[in-house]
Amino acid sequence: MQHDTGSARFFNQPKLGVMMIFGLLRKKNANQRIVERQYAHLTAAARQPYLYEALGVPDTVMGRLEMLSAVMILYFRRTRASATSGQEIAQQIVDAFFQDIDHSIRELGISDVGVPKRMKKLAGRFYGRLEAYAAALDGGDEAALAQALKRNIYPEEGEGGADMHDLARYLFAAETHLTALDEAVIETGEARLPPAGGAV
Repeated sequence: MQHDTGSARFFNQPKLGVMMIFGLLRKKNANQRIVERQYAHLTAAARQPYLYEALGVPDTVMGRLEMLSAVMILYFRRTRASATSGQEIAQQIVDAFFQDIDHSIRELGISDVGVPKRMKKLAGRFYGRLEAYAAALDGGDEAALAQALKRNIYPEEGEGGADMHDLARYLFAAETHLTALDEAVIETGEARLPPAGGAV
């Protein structure tokens, strides 16, 4: 009597589809830890007390959001040149950033009905900041960056508000620091900005 050895071999072989799914899950979980670590470093950079005590950023929900936006812009500019894994992490950080925006505007008392509309508006503003800051950074124009920062951080002040030249100088120094980081630092979620107090 012959046994169906073909069936036995089939059941003893690893299921390729299952292995692929578990492989993707492991990668996602590993990426999630990297994303959480990197996002924590970026938010810590945006919350440095020196930014609010010495560089003129108002210590308010919107002031902190402006600084987080500026830090994120520097990070996104650095990861443009990254390999696929670095860009995948950056995309997940984009998602985490907009979740943070959602949380921040809810803190301001915006109703659930008004959140999507406000989110769309804030997302548009963020990409507007990205363009303005990128133009100044690419042009090496500290004065233009200071003006753009002042316009966004103190939108109601006109020509008033704090001077943003020291903050602009810090962001230039931070970009130089990020550009010099090894790609392995980006891929492991260990990119950090320099301390604000020592960079201006």
